[in-house]
Amino acid sequence: MVCREAVDRVAADRAHEPTDVLRRRVAELPSPPRFAEALGRPGVRVIAEVKRASPSRGHMTDIPDPAGLAGAYVRGGAAAVSVLTEPAHFGGSLEDLRAVAGAVDAPVLRKDFVVDAHQLWQARDAGAAAALLIVAALDDETLTTLMVAADEAGLDTLVETHSAEEVRRAVVCHDRAATGRTLVLGVNARDLVTLRVDRDHIARVRAEVELPPGALLVAESGVRGPDDVRAYAAVDADAVLVGEHVATHADPEAAVHELATAVPTPHTA
Repeated sequence: MVCREAVDRVAADRAHEPTDVLRRRVAELPSPPRFAEALGRPGVRVIAEVKRASPSRGHMTDIPDPAGLAGAYVRGGAAAVSVLTEPAHFGGSLEDLRAVAGAVDAPVLRKDFVVDAHQLWQARDAGAAAALLIVAALDDETLTTLMVAADEAGLDTLVETHSAEEVRRAVVCHDRAATGRTLVLGVNARDLVTLRVDRDHIARVRAEVELPPGALLVAESGVRGPDDVRAYAAVDADAVLVGEHVATHADPEAAVHELATAVPTPHTA
């Protein structure tokens, strides 16, 4: 149902502002910071999320100043900021994305149900450096097409999976897209049907598949504190995406700092 809602939303958005208009504006914009590069640095990197609500929890918190919250995340050590732009289930908007991207130097991820290239140009126009693509919501042809379109728009992608089979599909589609961009592969610990979080799920998926050289692994969902970051680091996660824990925290800067320093960064000679 959410994908149908996304399709309808895209149709309304395109009627209001055609894709060609967005493309012309984007052509005048400077390149955004590289999302994959920020996650590929040593240590376990934190993607901190601006998130008001979710289907599993309903309304969680008011965020009257998304730019201020994102600034706190970055001061705490977040490598990137994720912004929910889906309005019906997450209470987000493109205005949130634009405000955050204009306030921080870190790369910003558009997190939404992306089903059409128009949304990628919207994301880039609003200042995003990357966009989420959910394998479970897309067939292989569409996933590959959106990877190509994201590259054309100047965006990296975070490709979200929930199973070893979806990981394999993501790898195949990335190879077919042949954009030359780093494969940033998310594995979500939350079951899409029950909405329950199983923090051991990522380890099981990771044990079933071998990621291609150079790919980055992002552990999504289930981060409540430093112990969870360390557990995900043990299965070779390069980054963690965390929403509720930091978005609802009384001191989001301190919360992010605690996660960002949970695993010592190796020193290089």
